[in-house]
Amino acid sequence: MALFGFGKKKKPGDEQSSAIKILGSGCAACNALEANTVKALTLLGQETAVEHVTDFSKIAAYGVMTTPALVVDGKVLVSGRVAEVDQIVALLKEARNPS
Repeated sequence: MALFGFGKKKKPGDEQSSAIKILGSGCAACNALEANTVKALTLLGQETAVEHVTDFSKIAAYGVMTTPALVVDGKVLVSGRVAEVDQIVALLKEARNPS
């Protein structure tokens, strides 16, 4: 039995198509983080789709214990708070163009 996704072997293609995910139940804070992320993507001129993950077993698989959380390219960048648009812009630049 693979509880919370542990024990499952990941295969290429298992990762869902969206490279940016908001993890959370759909509460006001989760929706605010999603809105701020969309604004940040718009400022950066990126048209990446944002997926909202509400399944708690999938959220736990990322190691996230407090939501909302922002996941970019499989890496948790923000957890337990609503990041401001300018913070998300900086995080996206760093995650997508590391120097």
